[in-house]
Amino acid sequence: MAFSAEDLAGIDAVLSAAEAGAEAIAALRARFPGLSITLCDPSDVDTEDPFKEYERFDLHLVNGAGHCWQLTSESNAATGIVVVKRKTSD
Repeated sequence: MAFSAEDLAGIDAVLSAAEAGAEAIAALRARFPGLSITLCDPSDVDTEDPFKEYERFDLHLVNGAGHCWQLTSESNAATGIVVVKRKTSD
C-alpha cells in the first residue's frame, strides 16, 4: 500500500492538531483501520530521522514489503507508520 497525498494529509491532520495526545493513536486507528500503526518510545528510533516532525510526535514511515520491516522516507513504499511521542521538557 503506497500512501496517497490524501492519506498523508489525514495523518498530518491528526498529529498536528493542537490537542493531539494519547488519543491521537486511537484516532489514527479509527481513520485508517487497515494500516499498521505502531507507537514507539523515542529511544527505539533515536538514530533515525523522522519522515515528519510535529509538536508532540515524530512520524516514521515503514516499508514492510520485504522479510524485515525497515523505516523509509518513501511514501510510495510505505506499508505502515511508527508514531513516536516526543520527549518534553515538562
